Amino acid sequence: MDFPLSIPFVEAMGFELLRMQDGEAEIALTLRPDQRNSLNMAHGGVTMTLLDVTMAHAARSADVSAAAPPGRLGRGIITVEMKTTFMRPGVGRLTARGRVLSRTLTLAFCEASLLDEAGVLVAHATGSFKYLTRAAADGRRVRGSGGD
Repeated sequence: MDFPLSIPFVEAMGFELLRMQDGEAEIALTLRPDQRNSLNMAHGGVTMTLLDVTMAHAARSADVSAAAPPGRLGRGIITVEMKTTFMRPGVGRLTARGRVLSRTLTLAFCEASLLDEAGVLVAHATGSFKYLTRAAADGRRVRGSGGD
């Protein structure tokens, strides 16, 4: 399944969108050598990015308040905060499963788990995400982003 939006960084990482609907998302990655650390396991930045993107996609799939044309998502979303716990080394093919725990009109509170090929928990994250207005999503200034 292709990503519904062009996210050059995500595409360069090689993420594979498996599912995105009803406040849930699942994204997989087969680790490349350049995504590993010196111990030959998933670099922490790769792990965190995979969890972050998965939670954001879960949040976007739950955004029923924004009408969108067929084939497009509604409002944009940005990460407000994220906490990640690393439990064991990530190797091989990794799959992140995320879901919305709660949401308001402007925020989504999410969690995601990262599993290895055997289904063993590698890492877990929670995060808060802010829905953007259409103007902000189109690249205009985001009110309250530090420049106001």
